[in-house]
Amino acid sequence: MNRRTFNHLGFRSLAASLLASGAIAQVHSAEAASLKSTNTRLASSQAAPPEITVYRDPTCGCCHQWVNYLKGQGFHVTDIVRSDMTAIKQQYGIPADLTSCHTAIVEGYVVEGHVPATDIQRLVTERPNIKGIAVPGMPVGSPGMELGDRQDTFTVVAFGPDKKTTIFNRYEAEQE
Repeated sequence: MNRRTFNHLGFRSLAASLLASGAIAQVHSAEAASLKSTNTRLASSQAAPPEITVYRDPTCGCCHQWVNYLKGQGFHVTDIVRSDMTAIKQQYGIPADLTSCHTAIVEGYVVEGHVPATDIQRLVTERPNIKGIAVPGMPVGSPGMELGDRQDTFTVVAFGPDKKTTIFNRYEAEQE
């Protein structure tokens, strides 16, 4: 089975604090954690699942898959189908180079594209001083973009109102 590794500075401290609080009974090493099992553990550890509003195009199948993925992770999803997605992205100030096929709003933050549930959970837990997070494009293997065992490397990018970006998280495809 193809597995992803997490490579961001805050993951280990987040995992340690969740362990200390008893929120997670077992955490595998960050290098060996799979995206799917980690998302399931974190979603099940939340007392009140986040409410998220997703704007998506009616003709996009992967957007619908991402909505179903979020529901499976315990999110309460309001699914709004719109044909004017460019206007939505402009309304929420998403930099053009970070756009994907759908846009979501959760607790005042913008979530653009196929962002994993763990990163959304981290966003609303840590509440950083940013506008939102994005997975630019449509990387294969990201939530909603599954294609068999293929999983491409992808980055979750944080962006501010000034459109400056930083790496929020990075998922590496495991080499076989």
